[in-house]
Amino acid sequence: MLDRRTLLPALTGLGAEISAVFASRDAKAAKPSFQGDLDPRGTVERLERLPDLNLESQQDFLTGFRTFTGRGFRRASAERMDKLFRAKGLDPHGDPSLETILDVVGDDPVLGMQCRTWVSLQIMTWGTIQSHLYQDADKYLAELEAADNAGPGTLELNPNMDLPDHVKHEIHIMPGGYVGDPLGGYVYHYGNNNFYGGRNDQDEVQTDFANKLPVPSTPQPEGRPLRILEVGCTTGQYSIALKERFPEAEVWGIDAGAPMLRYAHMRAVDLGADVNFAQRLAEDTKFEDGYFDIVTSYILHHEMPAEISKQTVKETFRVLRPGGVFFPIDFYTGENKPSASASQKFRHWWDHRWNNEVWWDEYDDLDLFRVMKTEGFETTEDGPAAWIGRKNLMGIKPV
Repeated sequence: MLDRRTLLPALTGLGAEISAVFASRDAKAAKPSFQGDLDPRGTVERLERLPDLNLESQQDFLTGFRTFTGRGFRRASAERMDKLFRAKGLDPHGDPSLETILDVVGDDPVLGMQCRTWVSLQIMTWGTIQSHLYQDADKYLAELEAADNAGPGTLELNPNMDLPDHVKHEIHIMPGGYVGDPLGGYVYHYGNNNFYGGRNDQDEVQTDFANKLPVPSTPQPEGRPLRILEVGCTTGQYSIALKERFPEAEVWGIDAGAPMLRYAHMRAVDLGADVNFAQRLAEDTKFEDGYFDIVTSYILHHEMPAEISKQTVKETFRVLRPGGVFFPIDFYTGENKPSASASQKFRHWWDHRWNNEVWWDEYDDLDLFRVMKTEGFETTEDGPAAWIGRKNLMGIKPV
């Protein structure tokens, strides 16, 4: 019987499409909503369609182009890297230094084009959405305002909050980042749909993780957590999915970004999800000791400095009750480090340098698994593989 927090890896035809759109519009009318809700082109199940067909078409093209770039082009780039290394008598899988990699790459057009294409896709994705939104900015700001005090669920904003520097970066070169653009929630949500290649329009990824989330068995009855916290919730897709799995639980999503939270709350209201969103920091949640049965996060830790990751683990330990579950999800967590191949190292370098993944290097070097053990978690490595291909962790607080 465990008496410590335990860490576990966790983890079509046109006619049919038209029918789905009209069916979803009918379903939408039956869902809770709020006065002032914009819905100019209906929904496809739970996803509101983009407000303009031209914008939707642009995003559809960019999604397809991103899929090509992230799969076929990336594979060709890896093969090109191997060829360049072997031409110099070097092993591309022998953990070469970044200095050696950049020297070998030089101004190779294949590798340069792959980097340039990805960054251009990011710029075009964010820019086309943001540009369109700001043609009707007053409407979207009014929609957010109309939802702020609506329910179910609550929204807590702290306009006088002293935001630390690490939350102000324009991660993924998204203009304004998580905190600086009042319409950033819209931009982030629809831009991320592009990132997922059209495979997350119905929050499938977050729902899958919510359904795989292990639950504490003691002292509460198994399968019935009372309080759940998502740290770094952005637009709230995972928080909403958690509420949908555990409808009787009190679910909270916290984030430093007010634009993210306002959008998350608006969307939760629109979907009838009773989730509480609050503007708070991962490393200083303001909740009382032992308040939560489950604390979880989704691709958060690689977007914060290593020291803040450590503080976040410490804070998680504090707010978990005895027997509570900790389930952070990221590209890799713990002892599962990325490949030491030249192509993977090169990708991380340019992602850090040109795509504003500010803390990739720190994340690569951080042994989060050991940090968790240092803070009092017992560890084990059993469990299903995660969608992102690396191991993830769960925790149980000491009795």
